[in-house]
Amino acid sequence: MELNDSYGRKINYLRLAVTDRCNLRCQYCMPAEGVPKLSHSDILSYEELFLVAQAAVSMGIEKIRVTGGEPLVRKGVVEFLARLSTLTGLKHLVLTTNGLLLEEMAEDLSRAGVQRLNVSLDSLQPATFKQITRNGELAQVLAGIAAAERAGMPVKVNMVVMRGINDAEILDFVRLTLDKPYSVRFIEYMPTIKEENWQSLVITGEEILGRIEKEFEFKGLDQVELAGPAKNYKIEGAQGSFGLITPLSGHFCGACNRIRMTSSGKVKSCLFSDQEYDLKPFLRSKDVIAVKVALRRIIVTKPEKHQISCSEAEHQAFAMSSIGG
Repeated sequence: MELNDSYGRKINYLRLAVTDRCNLRCQYCMPAEGVPKLSHSDILSYEELFLVAQAAVSMGIEKIRVTGGEPLVRKGVVEFLARLSTLTGLKHLVLTTNGLLLEEMAEDLSRAGVQRLNVSLDSLQPATFKQITRNGELAQVLAGIAAAERAGMPVKVNMVVMRGINDAEILDFVRLTLDKPYSVRFIEYMPTIKEENWQSLVITGEEILGRIEKEFEFKGLDQVELAGPAKNYKIEGAQGSFGLITPLSGHFCGACNRIRMTSSGKVKSCLFSDQEYDLKPFLRSKDVIAVKVALRRIIVTKPEKHQISCSEAEHQAFAMSSIGG
């Protein structure tokens, strides 16, 4: 079975947030004062989250990425992941994390059936990392990545590039791929919270690639099935690869294959669309048919493209932690 939107795009990827809580306060993710926390009753139970996943996979979803907030802060997440891994028809179960709790949980995540990790890491300098995350400890994240390697899980490292903050480290991140089998992805800064003068932080994918070209020779890689929106490259002889995700300068909307659901039950077809459907009433009444109807409706009404660029953003400001990373 295939799920297709009105523009003929095959939708086979669900981003599923299990919490809005996070143990970091990254400056591009939420305002300095933080965001209001949802009450316990507002957050979907694991049973309700599983019902959504089960319905989505039965309709044609083949990849689920579990996100947050920070998913590893929610108690019972490993058992939930193990249950997701049993879904017939699910080809890829992956997880995005900030890595702070990874050192102690990597082995359990691997045994639960998580096939790959995406680790958000925006600096290799302790002081800069602390600045970006508002007091995070870099050493914890690096220890978590090492633990994931030992557990045999492939690691993607996601770096949000911000001019004047961490862009001097672009080549340092590329060098990670020389001796490690990491996939490093450089992500253009996105104005989710629409802070004042956000445009000054944006470095386009073209500029990032230009900086790398001055130091390294590399070749492009073919896109693989169920891959994300990154354009990927590899330095000859390197163990890993690097890629660019360019939501502002190079819209990849034409190939978008995803929908996302928040931990409170709101399903969205586009990160920057203000349109959403609340599945919570159907989930609380265990109305599987209504859940499927709503999922199909959000897919059919998926916009052709988002309306942000390197200079303009028309969406309502939001914290990434509340949407699902």
